[in-house]
Amino acid sequence: MRILVALAALASCQAGSAFAGAISSTYTDLDWKADCVTYAQAAEGEGDWADLACSGYRGYPVMIAYDDARESVYYGFPAADMTGFWESFVAFNGSSGKVEWRVETNGDSAIPFAAIHRRSVNSGDDGAAKTDVLVVSKVGQPGGAAGCTVGLVAASGNPQANDEARRIADEKAKAFECGKDRRLTSGAVPAFGRVDN
Repeated sequence: MRILVALAALASCQAGSAFAGAISSTYTDLDWKADCVTYAQAAEGEGDWADLACSGYRGYPVMIAYDDARESVYYGFPAADMTGFWESFVAFNGSSGKVEWRVETNGDSAIPFAAIHRRSVNSGDDGAAKTDVLVVSKVGQPGGAAGCTVGLVAASGNPQANDEARRIADEKAKAFECGKDRRLTSGAVPAFGRVDN
């Protein structure tokens, strides 16, 4: 009898996994000059800020808000109520030119559900020292849930950083509730904050 129960449970698990999509990584370039359009920026004497819309993965945009040598980066389609949304490191920072998208494929459908993007953050008093961090973000879906930062993984001196970032993306991003769930942190990560206006 126990064997029959075990076999039934195994069959149930296998049937469930047959319907789960295959998850893989794909990469896109992010070059402010080649891939982005500036749609708002500071007028002369109003500071140093700009808002950019950039090409991402198969029509999914990357939105960059730049202000005073800091970047807030959003992946996918923004929700209607996201005016004034800002997530970034407290210290000066900048993003790398390559975005890793975690994509779930079911038949002909390939949906990016998470993005992993390396950021370089000033970590010394003089601004010369840098700390690399992998930012794991939930991708905003058209007509669906908004995106946000799910996890932060210290990458400097950490050979397992990419694997850890993918694990967080695959296990947490889809069900993560932005503004409610607490983001995960792995390693010594510089201060990071979120502001909703």
